[in-house]
Amino acid sequence: MGVNKNFLDRFSERLDDLDANSRQAYILRLARERGFFETVFNAVEEGILVVDRRLKIRYFNRAAKELLALPEDLSHLRVSQLLQGVDWRRILREDEEEWTRVARQEVEILYPVRRFIQFYLVPFPEDAGLAAAIIRDVTESRNRTMSELERETASAVSLLAAGVAHEIGNPLNSLYLNLQLLERSFSGKVEIPPEEMAEMVRSCKGEVERLDSIIHGFLTAIRPGEPKFAPVDVKSLIVDVLNFMRPEIEARQVTVNCTWGAEKLPPVSGDASQLKQAFYNIIRNAVQAMSNGGKLEIFGYADSDNLLVEFADTGKGITPEELNTMFTAFKTHKAGGNGIGMMIIERVCREHGAQFGVVSVPGKGAAFRIRFPRGGRRLRMLTGAGAGA
Repeated sequence: MGVNKNFLDRFSERLDDLDANSRQAYILRLARERGFFETVFNAVEEGILVVDRRLKIRYFNRAAKELLALPEDLSHLRVSQLLQGVDWRRILREDEEEWTRVARQEVEILYPVRRFIQFYLVPFPEDAGLAAAIIRDVTESRNRTMSELERETASAVSLLAAGVAHEIGNPLNSLYLNLQLLERSFSGKVEIPPEEMAEMVRSCKGEVERLDSIIHGFLTAIRPGEPKFAPVDVKSLIVDVLNFMRPEIEARQVTVNCTWGAEKLPPVSGDASQLKQAFYNIIRNAVQAMSNGGKLEIFGYADSDNLLVEFADTGKGITPEELNTMFTAFKTHKAGGNGIGMMIIERVCREHGAQFGVVSVPGKGAAFRIRFPRGGRRLRMLTGAGAGA
């Protein structure tokens, strides 16, 4: 099995195949193309960093320099010093498989000013030693006025309502057809074997459950209510969700392993019902990603400042394209899905001041990580743009 060659290897081989005049023309053309791409990268609003497996910065555009106040000399600087609060060790372990994970997370930075930064880490497909970090400043969206949020909520409700109207069409049609056949059978117009009738009843039951899930998700998304904070045992909530989902987990032949850093994890300040809904959505997505059976690993552990919970599955994973839209309502790549569930997870985490991140190896699985602040503390919300560090 051949080893993938990096860009420099291919570039050197290409130069060796050219004569002196062609080599000069080729280098000039590359220089012009490099200038063009640098112009494009410097024009976009998102920051772009190229980092290697030692987390050293190999390239950055204008937006990244401004967002992170990058110095001229980067020789002693690593991206982990700039984007703290990220478990870089777990994302970027020494083995190549870990490095090829796709990751997304939102963190707070304090320099040069306090900001909330959302970043995507996407490995280069042709060079396992490099990855691109795409950085977006989401501070403004967290500091919008209530009137702006109300207008956006009204728009979102309209979008959700239209999506729900579309989503409930298929299960309603299925229910109507099955009930129509059963009615004709009971009236003696058609004869249906008992086993087929039983299957039709099971199908109707499944469609009713699907309708209930869609409507419940819709109501939760648009009318979540104010969270009621109290000390919450996260471990107990997760165990409750697993017991509730036991029939579906067993039916899909999924093995669940829980590892807790302590017999009794420290409590966090939260709304038990909303957190349970978020955990349910995460576990259900993980289980549904493993259509032919698999393993779900749940880890819970605490340090002096945070309680961390991770849900890692062996499903199909998430591609960079899916990662970019998976938190938008009705933007889903899952058959029968509606995209509301992921939106609820992120909203609940934000309201609890928790950091929520996703890492994935496409084709091999995904891991969802939540970092709760301990001691009743929540992440500081900004009071205005440009607040000092």
